[in-house]
Amino acid sequence: LLTDAEMLGTPDPDLAATMGFSGFGKKARTFDLEAMFEQTRRTAVERSRKVLEAREREKEEQAEKEFRGQGTGPSASASSATGSGSMLTQSNKTCSDSEDSSDEELTGPSMQSRTSAQGQAEDPGDDEDDEFIGPPLPPGFKDSDDDNDNDDTEEEDNNPLKKIPDSHEITLQHGTKTVSALGLDPSGARLITGGYDYDVKFWDFAGMDASLQAFRSLQPCECHQIKSLQYSSTGDVILVVSGNSQAKVLDRDGFPVMECIKGDQYIVDMTNTKGHTAMLNSGCWHPKIKEEFLTCSNDGTVRTWDVNNEKKHKSVFKPRSVQGKRVIPTTCTYNRDGKLIAAGCQDGSIQIWDRNMTVHTKFHCRQAHAPGTDTSCLTFSYDGTVLASRGGDDTLKLWDIRQFKKPLNSAERLPSFFPMTDCCFSPDDKILVTGTSVKKGGGSGKLLFFYRETFQKLYEIEVTDASVVRCLWHPKLNQIMVGTGNGLAKVYYDPVKSQRGAKLCVVKTKRKERQAETLTQDYIITPHALPMFREPRQRSTRKQLEKDRLDPMKSHKPEPPVAGPGRGGRVGTHGGTLSSYIVKNIALDKTDDSNPREAILRHAKEAEENPYWVAPAYAKTQPKTVFAEVEPEDDETDKPEWKKRKI
Repeated sequence: LLTDAEMLGTPDPDLAATMGFSGFGKKARTFDLEAMFEQTRRTAVERSRKVLEAREREKEEQAEKEFRGQGTGPSASASSATGSGSMLTQSNKTCSDSEDSSDEELTGPSMQSRTSAQGQAEDPGDDEDDEFIGPPLPPGFKDSDDDNDNDDTEEEDNNPLKKIPDSHEITLQHGTKTVSALGLDPSGARLITGGYDYDVKFWDFAGMDASLQAFRSLQPCECHQIKSLQYSSTGDVILVVSGNSQAKVLDRDGFPVMECIKGDQYIVDMTNTKGHTAMLNSGCWHPKIKEEFLTCSNDGTVRTWDVNNEKKHKSVFKPRSVQGKRVIPTTCTYNRDGKLIAAGCQDGSIQIWDRNMTVHTKFHCRQAHAPGTDTSCLTFSYDGTVLASRGGDDTLKLWDIRQFKKPLNSAERLPSFFPMTDCCFSPDDKILVTGTSVKKGGGSGKLLFFYRETFQKLYEIEVTDASVVRCLWHPKLNQIMVGTGNGLAKVYYDPVKSQRGAKLCVVKTKRKERQAETLTQDYIITPHALPMFREPRQRSTRKQLEKDRLDPMKSHKPEPPVAGPGRGGRVGTHGGTLSSYIVKNIALDKTDDSNPREAILRHAKEAEENPYWVAPAYAKTQPKTVFAEVEPEDDETDKPEWKKRKI
């Protein structure tokens, strides 16, 4: 038996080699921490010495240049020598003290010969510029090239035109009619489009390939045009506002979550109804509360709703004109923190309420736009101080709601033919974007960019040969979505400035569609059929179809219908019989048979001059034909009233 000491000691080398543990015979490496610290200290001392030598050398060179420029005499040279001797004594003293502590400031010898030799050894390739001889530059040092790069970056930051992501674009084909609604979820993964064709289409940027096809299409409101689409603040539900009086909420996949109740249209006071009684105009989600949303309608009310309560609205806001009469709100929105509710009305006014005070307006501008026009969009800036309004009077205005009498800026001659023409702010709040409308064949619809401070037009994009209706600039993706009047949804992006979104789908190649998939036939399962009629069970549809392609009988392409009289033993389209010929020519007979007498007598003269069928057979026995003469209609004006013919 081995003792504890023998067990813990080094085993026999032969035994270790036999058992495969030959590595146990090596001794562990030991580290001397004091030696390591001493080596580190010496390295730091040497590095400090090199830095200070370079500084001393620069000072001496500068001093020599100054003396040469001044042209001083021998007295100046002597004083210079004395000064350098004292400096040498001080540096030697300091160098001897540096052996004890590396924390003290260290200076090395400053003789010209040693300095120049050391500089050549450290940087032998830089003989042209003496200023860069020595140790590497510290991290905080900035040369002229770095300054130029920083200037370019600052210039790009100061120039908002360079922040517009318009270098690339993709086109999503929604349909053939106007794209009147756009919505992007907060993460920017999915886009929804709605239009005048009643369809709502779902686009997934991560799931799409270069063919750019929507993964779902539905009609949530049957035969009503889609007015507005918006994802909630969490992105899990979608608000759908259409041409009917009931807004709908769908989940991310398009399945219904709730539908607002319809109000009683025979009640005069709209406060006492549970919902809207007329067509909706617009709607949006609360920016902070994910269950609350807002709608406005032609019944003259703005209502807030809760997703969990579809039986009744939460609150009602009733816009009023100058005379106190009911006025229709055409657009509505929350401000950025959700405390204010703004509505643009048909009398040209913009009315803003506190969300918790439904009776009186908090801010009111009576003549924001021309009366009788539809204000199509209201949107607050990201800083919450400015309100932008897109009017039906072809203007775009910027307002400070604290000074609501006069707009801060205004742009005119911006045609708008749609009641939902958009305007939006850029993510940095410096640019305002809107679209213009054009008539058919009247040019191209444009996307216009205005500088917020001066309202100077910075840039414009010719989108397509139709109106630009919707525009949306997503802050996370830094991409611009545009809905047009000819059924297109365009996405503008920049590969460098933009994130994800359209960049994900354009890099994917189109998936090749296999022919076997297009020719798939349904397999009919008949378990109780007789064996002679029972079809053999298909093990693999694809393999079976590939076999069918090789069979000339099953792969025979049907011949197209024969055009014309017929050939090759095949009857023509209209048939080859006499009856089909007569039926075909009946439609070609354009004679007017409204007067049967004239229709018969039309052939009388020809039959008398050239008898062929009937007349020769009865030539000897046929009496002379006598036709009744046409009598002129009697004048009934002289007859008494009771004898006149009643029509």
